[in-house]
Amino acid sequence: MAGHDVVTVVTRPDRRRGRGSELLPSPVKEAALRLHLPVVHRVSELDDLEADYGIVVAYGAMIPQRVLDRIPMLNVHFSLLPRWRGAAPVERAVLAGDAETGVGIMGLEATLDTGPIFAERRVPVAEKTSLALTEELASVGAALLVEVLASPEALANPRPQVGEATYAEKLTPETFRLDPGMMAEQAARIVRLGRAWCEIGGRRFRVHEAGAGPEQYDAGRIVDDGVQTGLAMATGTLWLRTVQPEGSKVMPSSAWRLGARLPEPAVWS
Repeated sequence: MAGHDVVTVVTRPDRRRGRGSELLPSPVKEAALRLHLPVVHRVSELDDLEADYGIVVAYGAMIPQRVLDRIPMLNVHFSLLPRWRGAAPVERAVLAGDAETGVGIMGLEATLDTGPIFAERRVPVAEKTSLALTEELASVGAALLVEVLASPEALANPRPQVGEATYAEKLTPETFRLDPGMMAEQAARIVRLGRAWCEIGGRRFRVHEAGAGPEQYDAGRIVDDGVQTGLAMATGTLWLRTVQPEGSKVMPSSAWRLGARLPEPAVWS
């Protein structure tokens, strides 16, 4: 693996998923087992491990200081630190309308995402979904990590983080809820997170793909300009592309509108 020996992989325990509630491993564990790598589920199991470095990616928990004292750890973090420290840096960059984000190789400390930076790469956000952006950052970050590990100079000369820190708070179900009081641009960013929803006729309505437009109608109305269907916002309109009414499959918004039998005026909330 880029000339390095991986001695142990730490990932979350198997979880019950699916209709049969079968215990299933994480994708990380599946990949490790395919490569015949040993897997453990608790950081405490590293107490007797001998390793030059530990590599941390989206672990989701703090590493105890006693472990960091024994094994120096590099964290592949998906933001331009100190902007977006915390749990959801990619999603928060999308929601904030950041023009760019990036990935950094950071020295791990017991405090949250405060360590020095060994290397960094910038990536434009553009109109990417959070999933597409995460995949791009993972690829860029993997290549950057290999570069850092191969460079004694880089490993010996990290730089401190500079600038104002912002925190990427965890996402909640309400984060994904569309509201008529929003600007259409903000609603489009929420859609790009992948789980956007609102209510139509008292039932949950998922929006999978959409784009913002400047056209102005009464906020809270479902509108149709003869070509496309949209949700009128406080500022602008969210034009729908693919949607999923509760209990139905994903479909083009035009197909949904034809079969929806909405009252007039049609409203959403």
